[in-house]
Amino acid sequence: MLPLIIAQSDTGSSGNILSLVLPLVLLGGIFWVLFILPQRRRMKAVDAMRSSLEVGDEVRTVGGIIGTIQRMDDDEVTLDVGGGTTLRFASRAVADKTSPPEPSE
Repeated sequence: MLPLIIAQSDTGSSGNILSLVLPLVLLGGIFWVLFILPQRRRMKAVDAMRSSLEVGDEVRTVGGIIGTIQRMDDDEVTLDVGGGTTLRFASRAVADKTSPPEPSE
């Protein structure tokens, strides 16, 4: 049985290089479209959000802490989390802006 399989595989070994490379290129293109492009778009949106932050904005960190920005540097953000408590975070730790709760009537 094994000699028959080897004999059959020897006849097609002189195939075109394009038939070997084309599937790899197609898989690479599909991978690029499905995974890399959406990730780049998300990163651009997050960078735009972080650059638009101002003192007084209410934000949520990647750890889930919600606070109001008191001070901002290039690398750090100081948040007031209530009760006179302030915490320092790396600016990359800010996940998104939260809308402050609207006052009830």
